[in-house]
Amino acid sequence: MKDRLEASPSGGGAGDGRAGRRLGTALFVVFGLAAFAVLLGLGTWQVQRLHWKEGLIATIDARIAAAPEPLAAIEARLAATGDVDYWPVTLAGSFRHAGERHFFATHKGLSGYFVFTPLALDDGRLILVNRGFVPFDRKDAATRPQGQVEGRQEIAGLARNRVNEKPNALMPDNDPEKNIFYWKDLDAMAASAGVGAPGDYLPFFVDADDAPNPGGLPVGGVTLIEMPNSHLQYAVTWYGLATALAGVMGVWLWRRWRPPAG
Repeated sequence: MKDRLEASPSGGGAGDGRAGRRLGTALFVVFGLAAFAVLLGLGTWQVQRLHWKEGLIATIDARIAAAPEPLAAIEARLAATGDVDYWPVTLAGSFRHAGERHFFATHKGLSGYFVFTPLALDDGRLILVNRGFVPFDRKDAATRPQGQVEGRQEIAGLARNRVNEKPNALMPDNDPEKNIFYWKDLDAMAASAGVGAPGDYLPFFVDADDAPNPGGLPVGGVTLIEMPNSHLQYAVTWYGLATALAGVMGVWLWRRWRPPAG
């Protein structure tokens, strides 16, 4: 009897050890499968983003290759679809240089501003035209008087959609009083320009093409056309991590549960 009583604690300890081992294995498998699912989900999301980006790039390429349309056709397209981004456009009018707005930007490695200037159309309405880039030290229009062209101008460029809200919380707020804009708030630009009323402005922008301006400034043709597309690399990374995790889990489980040698 005594021998049996003395043997029972050791038997219970072995049972507890096996139970603990099973629990540890179960937890490892649960968390491992959860991580595996997350990695697969991230990879799949990147594949979806890849298809979206490829479609967007194809759309932009097709649009910029299209024949330029008069401003009225672009307005009709906006009314019908709500999207005129990157459609080539031609228009004419007189710049109101006193109302130029300055959008913080970089161009070919230099920091400075894109100059958005109200263009008065023949019918009295206004549109903000991105005439191009000027360096920091040429922000003041008095430093580039040759580029302040007068009279009726023929403009060719790309229509650009308005931006309805700040792209992200990290971006600084616009500073209309200092005439520095960090995101293209069309209403704020129009209201602070001092040219016409905000309701006089067309609800989209035009980026002027690279036709040279007198004196060399602003430098036109600054529309960003080439878009980064690294989603395939990201997808391969996430799927690779998922595969590596599956291999680690498989090896661990095999070593933990393989029959003892001999």
